[in-house]
Amino acid sequence: MASSSGTSSGSGSGSGSSLLQNSGSEEDLQALMDQRKRKRMISNRESARRSRMRKQKHLDDLVSQVTKLRKENQEILTSVNITTQQYLSVEAENSVLRAQIGELSNRLESLNEIVGAMNSTNAAFLEPNNSFFFFNPLSNISYMNQPIMPSSHILQY
Repeated sequence: MASSSGTSSGSGSGSGSSLLQNSGSEEDLQALMDQRKRKRMISNRESARRSRMRKQKHLDDLVSQVTKLRKENQEILTSVNITTQQYLSVEAENSVLRAQIGELSNRLESLNEIVGAMNSTNAAFLEPNNSFFFFNPLSNISYMNQPIMPSSHILQY
């Protein structure tokens, strides 16, 4: 019986150490889980920090792009205003030139009528059969016998 009691006491101490080992394993397991939890928490914090940094960089990039686009827009508006002023100036000048073309065309027509009248008058006075032979010094100018014609590019508008 002594051997059985020794066995039982040995097994009792064995099972007691087994419980200690089990509780030691549970403590180690809990420590391991706590360590993993801390690592995960640190990793999550670092990930959140990187995410905030990316978000801030994206925001900074957008602000920079807005500034650049506003500047570009202002330059375009300035260019449009300058071009509009130049256009209005050219339109005003064209209007004046059109009026001058009309006036010059009327004067040209009047001059052509005068030349035609002078040519018919000169023909009457310069005929050798006519008893009133009148010498007109303008009759020797050959271009006076031709009507004055405007250039085609002047009349286009």
